[in-house]
Amino acid sequence: MNMNEAFEQALDQIEDEKGIPREEIIGMIEASLAAAFRKDYGEKDQNIVVEFNAEDLATKVYDLKTVVAEITDPQKEIALEDAKEIDSKYKVGDEIKNEITPKDGTTFGRIAAQTAKQVIIQKLREAERNVMFSDYKSKERTLVNGTVQRVEGDTILVDLGKATGVLFPSEQIRGEKYEPNQRLKVLILHVEPAAKGPKITLSRSHPDMVRKLFELEVPEIFSGTVEIKSIAREAGSRTKIAVYSAQEGIDPIGACVGQRGTRVQTVMAEIGGEKIDIIEWSDNAVKFIANSLSPAKILNVQLDMEEKSAKVGVLEDQLSLAIGKAGQNVRLAARLTGWKIDINGEKITSDEEPAPEADSEVTTPTETNAEASAEQGE
Repeated sequence: MNMNEAFEQALDQIEDEKGIPREEIIGMIEASLAAAFRKDYGEKDQNIVVEFNAEDLATKVYDLKTVVAEITDPQKEIALEDAKEIDSKYKVGDEIKNEITPKDGTTFGRIAAQTAKQVIIQKLREAERNVMFSDYKSKERTLVNGTVQRVEGDTILVDLGKATGVLFPSEQIRGEKYEPNQRLKVLILHVEPAAKGPKITLSRSHPDMVRKLFELEVPEIFSGTVEIKSIAREAGSRTKIAVYSAQEGIDPIGACVGQRGTRVQTVMAEIGGEKIDIIEWSDNAVKFIANSLSPAKILNVQLDMEEKSAKVGVLEDQLSLAIGKAGQNVRLAARLTGWKIDINGEKITSDEEPAPEADSEVTTPTETNAEASAEQGE
């Protein structure tokens, strides 16, 4: 194998393994050779550019100047009158390439080789980091598979294949334990450029983790026939998810639950058994708020549009269920709907339990002293 063939193979290998286009690699080589020439041969007022031919490995060096009416950068520019002395055809904006390739090509080749090699290696590393950053940046808010690399105190380092991501304590599921070599799904939360490669922050507690898991498990969500309208989550404990379908004949809740609960159970298993309430979204605030407080049965809902708050009446025996343990149910309902919710326990005198109408407010029966409220979450 001759040198040209070996070089072509090296180019192909770098392109395949590093994901760097051939043209970009050639550009790096030319920049490296220009730096080497400038160091050993260049003069102060020269704008060195190198043309490298990958087919025969020939190198040509030029002093490149742009013709201008008035010089602001003597290294890169030449005045129009000076250019016309070289050739009368030149006009403003033209480029003049004066070849200055050393006659002693062997000497230049030997001197340039080491410098060029070092610069090429550096630029390849930079390009590889840029490619990796772009690759993972495009995957923000998506799920990926990873392996726990090591545990550093409360922080978990996760091997993602080409890069390592960080799972900070705030992004972990409460109570979840992680062990080296453990495989798990993680959400790429955000990616930032850094000197040694992209800084990748991961999450398992973000609401989008649940959203993406449902997209994987429920074909109707992936295809768009069922839409996830909002999610409220307290990771490790409970999630409320509001779903909707504009297509007639599609049951959005049934699609998410799956036959015998298989779909929702798969999602729950992936996040450590976290409970998931699936409710139907409605553009009617009264109905949506009533649905959001499931599994409690709601008597009535009164809205204050200016304050974006709702007073919700429930039977006394439903009060603790509506509020939830430590106020969790009403708190998640407030985050899910975007409304401040006050829950009041009420007594009714008839045998029938009234239910909130979708388009009306119901007068409040006698209230007890029990009341709970929840502010809209972030």
